[in-house]
Amino acid sequence: MTPWTLATLAVVAALLCTTHAAETITGERQPCNEEGEAVHVDSIKDMRCFSCMCKNGFVECLQESCPAQQGCYLLLATPRDSCCNVCKGCDYHGKSYASGSEWKDPANPCRVFTCKAGVVTESEEVCYVPCPAHQSLPPAPSQCCRTCPTCPMSDKERDRDSRSVTLAEDPCVNCQCRGGRLACSKKACPVLNCPPTQIEQLPGQCCPVCKGSRRLLYEPPLGSCLLGLEIRQSGRPFHVDRCTSCTCVNGTSLCRRPSCPALDCPAELQVTEPGQCCSSCTPALESKAACTLSGQTYQDGQQWRLDPCKWCVCSGGVARCTVERCPQPAPQCPPHQRLQQVDGECCPKCVDTDGVCAVFGDPHYRTFDGKFFSFQGSCKYQLAADCVNHKFSIRVTNDARATKTSSWTKTVSIKVGAVKVNLGQHLRVKVNGVRITPPFRLAGTSGQGAQGADAGVDANSEVTVEKREDTVLVTTGVGVKVTWDGNSFLEVSVPTTFKGQLCGLCGNYNSVARDDLTTRRGRLVADVERFAASWRVGGRHACARPGLLGLGGGVGPGRPHQAGDAPPACLRLSSTRRIRDYRRCKPLIAEAFSPCHKKVNAEMYFKSCLLDMCECPSGRCYCEAFTAYAYECRRAGAALLDWRAATGCVA
Repeated sequence: MTPWTLATLAVVAALLCTTHAAETITGERQPCNEEGEAVHVDSIKDMRCFSCMCKNGFVECLQESCPAQQGCYLLLATPRDSCCNVCKGCDYHGKSYASGSEWKDPANPCRVFTCKAGVVTESEEVCYVPCPAHQSLPPAPSQCCRTCPTCPMSDKERDRDSRSVTLAEDPCVNCQCRGGRLACSKKACPVLNCPPTQIEQLPGQCCPVCKGSRRLLYEPPLGSCLLGLEIRQSGRPFHVDRCTSCTCVNGTSLCRRPSCPALDCPAELQVTEPGQCCSSCTPALESKAACTLSGQTYQDGQQWRLDPCKWCVCSGGVARCTVERCPQPAPQCPPHQRLQQVDGECCPKCVDTDGVCAVFGDPHYRTFDGKFFSFQGSCKYQLAADCVNHKFSIRVTNDARATKTSSWTKTVSIKVGAVKVNLGQHLRVKVNGVRITPPFRLAGTSGQGAQGADAGVDANSEVTVEKREDTVLVTTGVGVKVTWDGNSFLEVSVPTTFKGQLCGLCGNYNSVARDDLTTRRGRLVADVERFAASWRVGGRHACARPGLLGLGGGVGPGRPHQAGDAPPACLRLSSTRRIRDYRRCKPLIAEAFSPCHKKVNAEMYFKSCLLDMCECPSGRCYCEAFTAYAYECRRAGAALLDWRAATGCVA
């Protein structure tokens, strides 16, 4: 070991701090009410580094997307005007490049440069053309390699320009679609700036990577280069391996390494001869006109798909396969979307979730976009309808149940095409005026229903009615589903095809909760009574309290009324009654629902439960809030035990 190296090791110990885990923020979850809206969090010192929004009643924050730090062994101190740690970049021919950058020589597009943690790696791009020579096309402007005229990696034309695949035999060959053309090439792996003991080769990956990261606490001597555990003087050449030569130039290590040819033979036929830097394929014994893979025979030039991520082509008796690469880590989905593996596609993607509107108790409403409000109107209302193509409508009739200020959903009317389904108390169901017993199906063609309900209907008017636990589920041909518990809990689910087309008490389903209180005439109001009044249907005869009508069929003047506001009946309760009601509702925030508490905020459901108990003829009005919360928990993926038995809400 040279004296310079010995000195280097002593200096390096003071220069570096190795890290292996990303920093995290800890704290308690903050509740919120405006579903899908941006939220400012006072306890976060620098909000410009985070974006926060309301999701399932909790504030969820995502840190600003920063360049990948994993594997960087020259992390610099975080600049004052930045939210991210910075990996040391590179200086080359008077220009500065960020770590992770890649650029080409303007005079030679096959000459490629990469910057990685203060090291510039220069190499030649090696072309791989997977189609016959007579079919290949000249390189596109500023590109190095000839291309193939088609992209066989995707069935969907719109996706082709976004796909990136590798050869199954050689993961260093990268293929991409550009303008419908397939371009494939191979580049040398960048020189790594970490000690050899921290380098690992992951299975199926092209290039080795550095484990963990390392923060630079002090700058090395001016102009010198820190590579691995050694400091190199400016202007002096050195080798990092037998095939890679480097020179330190003003703080940046400039390295050259050869690019190896693409290998399209199976791994068992790849060999590295002594003294060589690259592997090669052993000569094939004979050229074949067909390929055999997994017992199937394919003709020369034939393409086929093994699975959603792997395409193959038979060439000279060899099956050459490409493997699509999915982004890592998987994307974070915003509110009203979920990560889903779509059938026939390789990589999961964020897709819109079905819209769900819930109605429960003394009616409390959670719109398709997540807005909570309460409204005690005791008339008939349009709950949800397709106001663009008029494919369906759902109306509810509210009943006062011998109370002065409260009401509950009594009946539900669903209309799809020529079919009308009525849901009543105690799970009574009628289809086109005929009482039916689940299971029931009305086919979407002219004919008779399973139990004699005649109707001439189209395919969209197909209706099925099923018994699900303590509810009935109505499924329509247009994809709308209605769940009803025969008391006052109601849930409407609509597919994403209706996004932005709906109207009624359940809102417009456009992923924006703040505009859900839009009246029939298109006016946005803050007053729930005025909003609900615009969606009232039928005359005074449809109201349970026709002599005490407010604007929307409620009992008082129009006023803003959100879930949790206390009506007069609650204000008159004795302390003993308040304590009793609190105990009845407490299971929502106790052990019975604890698996869900971190997924869905129970606060609004708990407040709704207390309101329901203010005027409660049955004494068990708390069960409706429990039911609504349990359904929301199920959608959020929470596994609840037998909450009905634990809370006494057995039907």
